[in-house]
Amino acid sequence: MTSALIVRVPEAQAAVRPWSARPDVPAHVTVLYPFLPAARLDPDVLTSLARLVGAHGEFDVRFAACGRFPGVLHLLPEPAAPFLALTRAVAGRRPEAPPFAGAFTLDELVAHLTVAESPDPAVLAAAEAAVTPLLPVRSRVSAVDLLVHDGERWQPHTSFPLH
Repeated sequence: MTSALIVRVPEAQAAVRPWSARPDVPAHVTVLYPFLPAARLDPDVLTSLARLVGAHGEFDVRFAACGRFPGVLHLLPEPAAPFLALTRAVAGRRPEAPPFAGAFTLDELVAHLTVAESPDPAVLAAAEAAVTPLLPVRSRVSAVDLLVHDGERWQPHTSFPLH
């Protein structure tokens, strides 16, 4: 069982839901995945996360454009810097949990909200055509949520407020 740190973007849920491969995961920007194994989420880790996340301020974000990675359609946050700052802060405190299991360096990360994943470019084009008229999506970021995978589904664990 693993865990993840995300920023929920409920305002994007209606746009993303029809294309989501993971109905148990809300529309979000990933802060750190994978995080720690669920068995390591003890009170010390949770208290440390609360302090670390709480040192960052709330912010407004706007998603006005789509972007692509190979096989992935996503929304680009404006500004992206606060998301990347959260990732750098948590990854810096937890070097045993590098973003995306070390597949990317911190300098290579792109803050994004995944809309659709498919090897078929036509699926991504259809998703983009459906989502683009719904943009921009605006949200107020006020927390980072810890999710735990129970072996079958992602479950909410703890929410850490930004200040």
